[in-house]
Amino acid sequence: MIKVSNDDDFYSLRNTIERLLNMQCASYKEDYIKRRILSRMNATKTQNYKEYQQVLLGNKTEMELLRNALTINVTKFFRDPEIFDTLKKEILPEILRGKNRIRIWSAGCSSGEEPYSLAILLAEYKSTHRDLDALIYASDIDEEILKKARDGIYEKQALENVSDVYLKRYFAEREDTKFEVKSLLKPFIRFQSHDLMRGIPVARFLDLVLCRNVTIYFNEKQKNLLVTTINEGLAPGGFYIMGMSEYLGREVESLFKPYRPMHKIFVKP
Repeated sequence: MIKVSNDDDFYSLRNTIERLLNMQCASYKEDYIKRRILSRMNATKTQNYKEYQQVLLGNKTEMELLRNALTINVTKFFRDPEIFDTLKKEILPEILRGKNRIRIWSAGCSSGEEPYSLAILLAEYKSTHRDLDALIYASDIDEEILKKARDGIYEKQALENVSDVYLKRYFAEREDTKFEVKSLLKPFIRFQSHDLMRGIPVARFLDLVLCRNVTIYFNEKQKNLLVTTINEGLAPGGFYIMGMSEYLGREVESLFKPYRPMHKIFVKP
């Protein structure tokens, strides 16, 4: 029977995790961290925090499995289709009115579905605006998931929101029944490792930041830090899109004006 009541052992384990995985566990809600650790303790048949810590110290495979458990993010192409419809019809045309350059940050991009969805919209726009200069910074803390994103190979269920036209135009079906992103989308995206809790945006004077369904794991202080970081990365008039279940805390809500509040879309004044 697992015994996990010793706080000293938990904090010792948490410090080890921060050191080995280069993660700031204090940025996450403690209950969330404990649930994720417990799932790995069950998988490794360890009985307490101290025992699991010893397994972790001597097992690189378990380090990566724990990293995946802590940063897990369920995603798909064109997740929340109404958001992408607003992007296509309103936000991208607004950003590109009178200019041909756009810079986007997909923060916490996970396995790449979100930045590739954005790249499809940009590729469609470029088909009629040949001089478009577009770049998507796609970042995540998990190197393993970034490798998957760079490879751009997906199960069919991840593409359930992709239209038949886009599927044919931007994906190639493989012999193993998976789908691979065609090479014409990849120049739009720069995948890179980045810890959102460092307080530094991937770039400045961005036109659009999507950081969705990430802060649900953070405590209030770290949520506010992240929103401040995003605000610092955006140019005036830049757009910020949150997850549908997320919200701006009172301490940072003045940093943005509502654009489509029901869809959690805001703009920097």
